[in-house]
Amino acid sequence: MMKYSIATVSVSGTLDKKLQAIAAAGFDAVEIFESDFISFDGSASDVAKMCRDLGLSICALQPFRDFEGMPEPQRAQNFRRVERKFDLMHKLGTDLLLICSNVSPASLGGIDRAADDLRELGERASAQGLRVGFEALAWGRHVNDYRDAWQIVRRANHKSIGIILDSFHTLAPSLPVSAIGSIPGDRIFLVQLADAPQLDLDVLSWSRHFRCFPGQGNLDISDFMQSVFATGYSGPLSLEIFNDQFRSRSAKEVAIDGMRSLVLLEDQANIGRKKKTKAISPRSEIRDVAFVEFAVDKNHAGDLATIFLQLGFRLSGRHRSKPVERWSQSAINLLINCSEESFARSHYLTHGSGICAIALSVDDVDRTMARAKALDTTSFHQPVGTDEMKIPAIRGVGGSLLYFLDPDTSNWDQDFVPIVDNTGSNHLSTIDHISQSMPYEQMLSWQQFYTGIFHLQRSPQLEIADPLGLVQSQAILNPDRTFRIVLNGSAATRTMSARFLTEFFGAGVQHIAFESDDIFETVAGMRSAGASLLKIPDNYYDDVESRFDLDPAVATSMRENQILYDRDDTGEFFQVYTRAFDERFFFEIVQRRGYQGFGAPNAPVRLAAQTREARPVTMPKPDSDENRNRKVIKG
Repeated sequence: MMKYSIATVSVSGTLDKKLQAIAAAGFDAVEIFESDFISFDGSASDVAKMCRDLGLSICALQPFRDFEGMPEPQRAQNFRRVERKFDLMHKLGTDLLLICSNVSPASLGGIDRAADDLRELGERASAQGLRVGFEALAWGRHVNDYRDAWQIVRRANHKSIGIILDSFHTLAPSLPVSAIGSIPGDRIFLVQLADAPQLDLDVLSWSRHFRCFPGQGNLDISDFMQSVFATGYSGPLSLEIFNDQFRSRSAKEVAIDGMRSLVLLEDQANIGRKKKTKAISPRSEIRDVAFVEFAVDKNHAGDLATIFLQLGFRLSGRHRSKPVERWSQSAINLLINCSEESFARSHYLTHGSGICAIALSVDDVDRTMARAKALDTTSFHQPVGTDEMKIPAIRGVGGSLLYFLDPDTSNWDQDFVPIVDNTGSNHLSTIDHISQSMPYEQMLSWQQFYTGIFHLQRSPQLEIADPLGLVQSQAILNPDRTFRIVLNGSAATRTMSARFLTEFFGAGVQHIAFESDDIFETVAGMRSAGASLLKIPDNYYDDVESRFDLDPAVATSMRENQILYDRDDTGEFFQVYTRAFDERFFFEIVQRRGYQGFGAPNAPVRLAAQTREARPVTMPKPDSDENRNRKVIKG
């Protein structure tokens, strides 16, 4: 069974805190990054003891730089330097030293020269019961291809010298992975893993700042791993991530994401492989959104119910034991929960009015929960009344809940007293998509969460202009598009997405979009019921009419009803927004005519309109009591 490892450089904090987080996430081993040890106020023996106490083995010390192919006197100095590292390795209790290919301008090329250096190093390492792994850096001066590194190792021909393979250094420069299969598995001393988004950067900058965990980027890590497995390699799989965002996040959270990525990667790449490190259930299929639950207090419950009425919903049930109302329209179910003793109450006290839970209809609830547990998510349980249904759940974005229901299971008759109400309409058919806002540095984590548990696909990430900064937007959807979720994050602190985090005291659902077959009829009904819509400037409609050949009556109706429009090769898209409820969330109505996107060209206009309507943010003076005492919300 393979060991899962991670380099200490991948997480934030001091070395002792890093090791604690790594062990808590379930890793078997760790690579000690030299700079982490140098800055640690303790001995190598202290580090070795900490690792033993935490159940971690040290699979490598790294990196040893600029070794092979150096002229004298640097060559002699390198051998003296490496002897000191051997002493350190004995104290740490590790037998493997990682040497990365030389980047020094003083280095001399030549495979034979490098092989001679490694052969001599192998003799010295072997005398002390140690091993050395050689890795080709993608920006190495003479060796920047793992195939050349393997030729050097092969010519060195020493049992204590092996190759280290790194997915980033292989895939980022687009090297073929097929040649990996020709390397004997016992000559591979370590496999390091890192993914990355596709960026037009020099490979050094790309590596140092934008690496991410497998599955979070665009590199074909699965193909790389299948080539590695074909060699018979059975050593550690170790994450080595350089990422500015990861260094600013909690070490515990990043370590959990790292462990999750390895489980998902091996599950994906291990197709047909009998011995898996951690077998998990297949990804679940999401059929649709069964219901959305809103947490409010009693003072806001009536106001939210009024908005639901304006949107055409009807009161269809009351919970048998709690102050919870069911509001329905076509296949959409919304709950208003103002119970004093429930999860919704604790969510309200933390975040204020907002969406506290989303229920998903999945193909197999037990399998979904088993996979979620294997990926180290947090399950949730709360007391239910006599004869009431227990719905399995896990924690989601911002501490909210994800409930899971089988497609043929309903709790409406069991938990709710039905109410017959012939008011309302059926203009809205389904939940088109749900939009969640979060700190920018958490977006990769939640992408991994959703795509790891469920059979979902990522659309290309978009960059949207807010009047006060840029917002990154990532859509994730199931194959038949009955479930779409959009993740939004911004590094700018004053965008609407970032402001939501402050107002809501954390990540969560910022808006829900409902689909209509006739948005003009739907909006007419909403307006007659008193709905208040987001005001879109006339300049927008002047521009739309100049860009698209619209029927004049349609263009006029769009302008009168604040409806936005987009068109692409797949079809047409109409959308309209309500004003924000309690300055926290809002609703969107969309109509699709073959169009598969989310109206991204309209997003800057919508954000500007919402910015104009938002309550001004009054910042306290730097030396005021308010500033000294106010709670700072990260993100």
